[in-house]
Amino acid sequence: MRQPHVNCEYYEFVSQIPIRYKLRNNKGLIMTPRISFEFFPPQSLDASFRLWDTVRELAPLDPGFVSVTYGAGGTTRELTHDAVGIIHRRYGLNVAAHLTCVDASKAETLAIARAYKDVGVREIVALRGDAPSGSDGFRAHKDGFASSVDLIGALADEGGFHIRVGAYPEPHPEAANTDADVAWLKRKVDAGANSAITQFFFEADTFFRFRDACERAGIDVPIIPGILPIENWSGVRKFAANCGTQVPAWLDDGFEKAKRDGREELLSTALATELCSDLIDGGVEDLHFYTLNKPHLTRNVAHALGVTTSAELRDVA
Repeated sequence: MRQPHVNCEYYEFVSQIPIRYKLRNNKGLIMTPRISFEFFPPQSLDASFRLWDTVRELAPLDPGFVSVTYGAGGTTRELTHDAVGIIHRRYGLNVAAHLTCVDASKAETLAIARAYKDVGVREIVALRGDAPSGSDGFRAHKDGFASSVDLIGALADEGGFHIRVGAYPEPHPEAANTDADVAWLKRKVDAGANSAITQFFFEADTFFRFRDACERAGIDVPIIPGILPIENWSGVRKFAANCGTQVPAWLDDGFEKAKRDGREELLSTALATELCSDLIDGGVEDLHFYTLNKPHLTRNVAHALGVTTSAELRDVA
């Protein structure tokens, strides 16, 4: 792993060099990756405007798919369904709808999946789901799926879906270690998962170690790295703590200096672009961006990686 980040040297470097120029000079001409985006459904009028602005901004980048999340405890189930349908119909995007095991019977969960299929949505991100706020952990519905593996198996038996699942390059808060996460991912693949999307991480080596472990375990489906452009460092840091993502010390140092200089956005764009570039150099062909319904940084990183807008989709948007 390279060490220009130490003592903020990397921050000083990227603050003076345009991203495109940096990529060409340090890497040569790189492969343009396939990209995808995650959105979350709105829960207010202002949030609704922000979602649709985000979709309009990013749709012309021609993503391979976009995913739409559930809230914790399945709290946005109907909003997710509505958002999925509108994005699919209005923008013609390939939508992967999140589906969880939380607070629903097996029949209810599969009815939602069938409703997606009826409107032409054939991709599902199958997850156990987070427990409702204030609870002491996940508890399966008495008539529901006990785990993501059970849900994946039922969707595979149902047929007609491309099933995506979550993966954890650093230990999930409920997992003993990375080996346990790899073993659980293998069970999901054996149950019928077609591909996996990882939790976000800050260093490419984290992903490469996980990918190698998955290969040794016989996992042969595509594993897509999840990328989180940093809109707000303090917020992302709390999010990382909650989901088990390790935060390198140099990131704290870099953002402290960037905040003082008013260059946080520059640093965020540069760091996300460098991470993506390192992943591409390591053989990664697909990148999944967690947009948080804020398109600006994701769009800038995509442009820096050579992803250009599609004229056809620009007209739709």
